[in-house]
Amino acid sequence: MLKGGVVGFGRMGLVHFSILNTHPDVDLIAVCDSSSFVLKNAAEHMGVETFKNFERMFQTMDLDFVVVATPTSMHADVTECAISHNTHVFVEKPLTLNPEQSRRLLELVQGKQLVHQVGYAMRFHDIFMKAKSLIDIGAIGRIVTFTVEMNGPVVLHEARKSWRSNKTEGGGCLYDFASHSVDLVNYLVGPPDEVVGTVFNRIHSNGVEDAISSTFIYGNGTRGNLLANWSDPSYRKPSCRFEAMGTKGKIIADFYTYKVFFREAPEIDGYTQGWNEGYLADTAEPVRFYVRGFQFTRQLDVFIDCILEQRACETCSFEEALCTDMIMHRIRTDGEIRRTHDRQNYLRRQPVLRH
Repeated sequence: MLKGGVVGFGRMGLVHFSILNTHPDVDLIAVCDSSSFVLKNAAEHMGVETFKNFERMFQTMDLDFVVVATPTSMHADVTECAISHNTHVFVEKPLTLNPEQSRRLLELVQGKQLVHQVGYAMRFHDIFMKAKSLIDIGAIGRIVTFTVEMNGPVVLHEARKSWRSNKTEGGGCLYDFASHSVDLVNYLVGPPDEVVGTVFNRIHSNGVEDAISSTFIYGNGTRGNLLANWSDPSYRKPSCRFEAMGTKGKIIADFYTYKVFFREAPEIDGYTQGWNEGYLADTAEPVRFYVRGFQFTRQLDVFIDCILEQRACETCSFEEALCTDMIMHRIRTDGEIRRTHDRQNYLRRQPVLRH
């Protein structure tokens, strides 16, 4: 049995705990959180050792692995402590808020026989895995343009005390929400060569953005658009949609459906010229325990399998997460430069007021 712990027992910490607690090869023995109420109930109802200090947890408990589900600003410190105790580590996305911190974590884990994975669950989603398989075999040819759009009702009113509304703790819509779609671009298309035209909009938040638009440019001529809004009340829950036009056709994918259009009859079994459609119910591979989505169980099962089989995790490694962090840093930088530049131009265009 692999002995595990969870640091950060909020929504995602509970999700990961519930999935891993049903794994036949896992024994969850420790929980760390800042809330005394949470820890009291965890100790009483879950039979785990509880801690307010993660360093104390690592020193006290003999853990094989840990799940880090704290606010993003704490990821680096907790992960570095786990690595120093030779503990396999699964970190909720994004890896950190600073690519230099992420690079340091990657350097620390290199050379150690430790499994490291970051929670970009959409890489384990059946529909997006199907889309990647079609793109990789050249089914729609070279991608000319694409759009990835993510919307949801995450922040629907001003929340001054939430860590999500703090730029240095959660990173705003870009890091806490749109990071999924940025990583999806890396997964399906690859990292862009340029990031331009970024615009940030605030709807309810004061210190962070609630909506983002940005353009990705590739050396081969491919152009993509990223759109994200976590303050959209027209959605019941977060939604992600990817659409790509290629030289041979088009593919559209979301959480439930994928559609592929072929200009000519494709040399792929089961597909015809024109539109083809598939559904999650027909595509999804069953998982042993379902919480929120197949992808959440699948990613954690891969993590545990890699530990048991003593092999590196090839999906959502620290190296891939660093690539995503670097692109988000470029988006952030481009947006801040544009905001400053646009404001300066606006002020220059205003007439001088004289008494």
